[in-house]
Amino acid sequence: MIEAMPQLSGSTGLHETLALLTSQLHPDAKHKEDLVFLKDVFSEKSLAYLMKIHEKLRQYERQSPTPVLHSASCLAEDLAEEIQNGPMEGDERELLLLLSAPHLKAILAAHDTVAQKNFDPVLPPLPDEVDDELEEESVKIVRLVKNKEPLGATIRRDEVTGAVLVARIMRGGAADRSGLVHVGDELREVNGNLIIHKRPDEISQILSQSQGSITLKIIPAVAEEYRLKESKVYLRALFDYTPFEDKATPCQEAGLPFKRGDILQVVSQDDATWWQAKRVGDSNLRAALIPSTQFQERRLKYRIKMGTYQAPVSPKTPTSDCDSEGSQSGQDIAGLRRSFCLSRKDRQGSPGEPRIPDSALLDFLIYEEVTRYQPHPSERPRLVVLIGSLGARINELKQKVIAENPCHFGVAVPHTTRAKKSHEREGVEYNFITKQAFEADIQSNIFIEYGEYKDHFYGTSLEAIRSVLDRNKICLVDVQPEALKILWTAEFKPYVIFVKPRIHESHCKRHGSSSSLSVGITEEDLQEMRQSAVLMGERYGHLVDRVLVKEDLASACVELRDILQRVETEVHWVPIGWARTT
Repeated sequence: MIEAMPQLSGSTGLHETLALLTSQLHPDAKHKEDLVFLKDVFSEKSLAYLMKIHEKLRQYERQSPTPVLHSASCLAEDLAEEIQNGPMEGDERELLLLLSAPHLKAILAAHDTVAQKNFDPVLPPLPDEVDDELEEESVKIVRLVKNKEPLGATIRRDEVTGAVLVARIMRGGAADRSGLVHVGDELREVNGNLIIHKRPDEISQILSQSQGSITLKIIPAVAEEYRLKESKVYLRALFDYTPFEDKATPCQEAGLPFKRGDILQVVSQDDATWWQAKRVGDSNLRAALIPSTQFQERRLKYRIKMGTYQAPVSPKTPTSDCDSEGSQSGQDIAGLRRSFCLSRKDRQGSPGEPRIPDSALLDFLIYEEVTRYQPHPSERPRLVVLIGSLGARINELKQKVIAENPCHFGVAVPHTTRAKKSHEREGVEYNFITKQAFEADIQSNIFIEYGEYKDHFYGTSLEAIRSVLDRNKICLVDVQPEALKILWTAEFKPYVIFVKPRIHESHCKRHGSSSSLSVGITEEDLQEMRQSAVLMGERYGHLVDRVLVKEDLASACVELRDILQRVETEVHWVPIGWARTT
């Protein structure tokens, strides 16, 4: 903030006013960066010197000094002659001695020289013939103040002329704040050092190491090519990025590191290769570089070609992990089947490995455009999807939360082809249908997942989920993560919670503990659980809104209830297509 300025008198100098203004700057949390920048600028000694020079020139201009006469020496000689020709007394003799003194004659001669000289600038005459091909270059000197921050500009070498040009200006950086440096400007000197023959990386190092005041000699671009406009585009990062490990970045110091799940505000997409962005929630207002979608895709395609890229699963395009009928294949079968059995270990007669009706999906995971979404009481609740790694036992967690508040939470009633038991009710424990009807429903793609156990089919349908949501209840489903490809729609707006057990090294030796893991689990089981959590995080982590680490059932229920409350009340980032349809 800037406090009220004390009253200034008319005699107060400009440099004194500047010093007084500097003392009144007190950065607050809201405008800290801007005010710190102003204080640094106003505190520059060179600026104070310029202000003093300015004052002297203005004072000279106001006084308009002109000589009384241009020949003081002649006047002194005439006066001395008059004194000698007349009667002299004490005063006359003393004045004659003064006028005859060599040093006074020298002072008067200097006065006459200055008084008679014209100090106005004189431009040389234009030559009779001017070569049109020789255009004089306009050079400007730019002084910037940066304090332990990047300059906020990147450079490139012109392939034709070899000139060092400003490639981009980072929004909010020192160069952008100055308004004096533009894209296309040619850089000639840095702090008085010629940089024409230096490599761009050497120049970037000079710029990054310069602190405080930095002076640039620049040849302005013929036409300003760059007008940075604030963008309203927000992206969720679907991969981790470390600029200091990226050899392709034009300036590592100007790169923006981010983690998968971070929300990025893109402020410029003018460059097809490197976009400018800020991370939402950062106090730093300066934009930095991130790889564009097109550039990152090209890199991933190259890695695929070289055999070094393994893509996660995305709800957009088909993967090759499943066969044509949707059953799991390869190494994932054992892990997912093991997860299914452990998570439902307490259930008698559990169905076998569930199958997804269609193949799972895969795509290049780079960025996802998102927007803020505020739930409205008049809308159907969002679907809450629980996915769990090996040993998470998410079914018992789901059932306990629903049992505590059945009026507010509901479960999608599954379908089965087995006979109804005496204690079971139609539409409560299961929807009981014939095998022929189940097979017809499979062909109609009504199930988000289904499986077969002891010659009986079990499956969860989309209509069962809609039935719960239509009653204005929050529907909790626990599914294999591949089912998200069906649920990932604006209709359901799924909020995905990844549940994984907390695994201590001593678990295999503990007995009778309160841990959610079963007693007697071997070290081999623990290793499987660790690998399952890592694998699921790598393949599906980009779809996850929240990770719940389950220590025990009671604490996990408390945390899950808190998450569900936030889902209903807080603003969340969702794919932009979900909000457009509301």
